[in-house]
Amino acid sequence: MPCSNRHAVVTGASTGIGRATALRLCRDGFHVFATVRRHQDAHALEQAAHGPLTGLLMDVTASGEIGQATEVVRSHVADRGLDALVNNAGIGVAWPVELVPPDKLRWQLATSVEGQVAVTQALLPLLRRAKGRIVMIGSIGDRITMPFAGPLAAAKHALRSLTDALRLELAPWGIRVVLVEPASIRTDAVDKLERDVRAAEQEFGPDGWALYGDAYRHMMARSLAREAGGSDPEVVAAVVWQAIARRRPRRRYLVGRDARLLATVAALPLPLLDRLRGKVFDQPRPGSLATR
Repeated sequence: MPCSNRHAVVTGASTGIGRATALRLCRDGFHVFATVRRHQDAHALEQAAHGPLTGLLMDVTASGEIGQATEVVRSHVADRGLDALVNNAGIGVAWPVELVPPDKLRWQLATSVEGQVAVTQALLPLLRRAKGRIVMIGSIGDRITMPFAGPLAAAKHALRSLTDALRLELAPWGIRVVLVEPASIRTDAVDKLERDVRAAEQEFGPDGWALYGDAYRHMMARSLAREAGGSDPEVVAAVVWQAIARRRPRRRYLVGRDARLLATVAALPLPLLDRLRGKVFDQPRPGSLATR
């Protein structure tokens, strides 16, 4: 018998925002296809769900896995189409631009930008059939760049631009495209960030650490404290629900602790904004490390 539920795909659903969103949509009547990278995460999601949820193994950088997951969704929804796609999968690379290895920068962009586009392209025929909704999970980092967050912010700025283009290009088919911009959200990514900080001294090398070590350590300590005190991922899941359920959603949603404050700060004149960022993250004063 055909499934009478509405259908949604949520990428990067193993933890944090993706997990909270998948479970929220499931509670609210969607059959959710939640993409993860490990079998145990798919099983855990299916056990936690209060409603129909199918875990799909999919790496957004692997075209073959995207194709296989798309075929599973297509075979289930058939002519009904797909009602919503939530592009959440992503990673965070925090390195000085001078030191970031090209492969780490490519990994950041491949996962958080190219992967989102590839998944959207694969599922658009099904979304068009249902006049579905696309929700991109971006970041307040698409408005304001912090020191040593260049790779991550670059990906978020790119995703914001691509979201704007998609919104305009897909409007003729009635497909609405919404950008959600979380600020400080408390997730398991905080623990990963702590591990990354501990590994940085070895990865930067002695010369790189001598150049950036103290400033990097200060910035990451501030960032970790902010994220640890952030909002629960459920607040983002609630906003995603609004973006999907409302007849006329906003084009962009700010959400999470300090989101509106940071958006306001981001609009300051650049000289003032630079001084503020340097002070907040305890960076060396301009020119203070220059040598003759």
